[in-house]
Amino acid sequence: MNVAILGAGNVAWHLSKAFIMAGHPVRQIWNRTVEKAADLSFEIGGNSIADLANLKEEIDLIVITVNDEAIEKVASSLNPKPHQIVVHTSGSTSIEVLRPYASNCGVIYPLQTFSKEVPVDFSKIPVFIEGSNMEITNKLVEIFKCITSKVEFANSAQRMNLHISAVFACNFTNHLYSIAADLLREHQLNFEYLKPLILETANKVMNADPADVQTGPARRNDQITMDKHLAMLSNDTDKQELYRTISQRIVKMYHDNQA
Repeated sequence: MNVAILGAGNVAWHLSKAFIMAGHPVRQIWNRTVEKAADLSFEIGGNSIADLANLKEEIDLIVITVNDEAIEKVASSLNPKPHQIVVHTSGSTSIEVLRPYASNCGVIYPLQTFSKEVPVDFSKIPVFIEGSNMEITNKLVEIFKCITSKVEFANSAQRMNLHISAVFACNFTNHLYSIAADLLREHQLNFEYLKPLILETANKVMNADPADVQTGPARRNDQITMDKHLAMLSNDTDKQELYRTISQRIVKMYHDNQA
């Protein structure tokens, strides 16, 4: 299976290496910024192209890894051959965006956060597959079984739900880490102190329902402690309101229905 990667961002860097390790050579790399395509092609030993018209007929799988808002524009610039499959990697974009431009199309959504400088083990990443028909779905499943043992089907609505859940679990959580780091810096304290706590919290949900391992003042409905925290945040109303909103939601979840 010969692969072309369109895009040279974080997903492209990791996915291209995963394809190669699984025995699917990445022959061509395209990116709107030619230098970025050249950097990635140099990294993996492929060839960069400046024009989508230069995609070779030998390519079997065309993988669009650009930002969501650019997917349709890139797809509309393609003229895929009958044997070529065109896919995107977005969690929040429907397969329908590709159908006008490729009869054989699909979605491959790796549920992970990617940074170029941080290695990932793709064999442990769940990849959610959707194809324009059962034949394409089966082909994509077979390709990714060589990359990860966690291959699942998900339609566009299911994939959107996965993406929303991932935003809460990953993106919002990381933002809360950033807030915690800011609060510590204000008092000349190091974020390193929180890392054992962060790891223990993450480890707990590996083997339990998150709702069952919730702790903290809001879980106990400890209003005295919450009021002290809110008072300390009085000089930053945004943080104060965020603390209040999350705390109220936790209290409501565990205490509002108690007698």
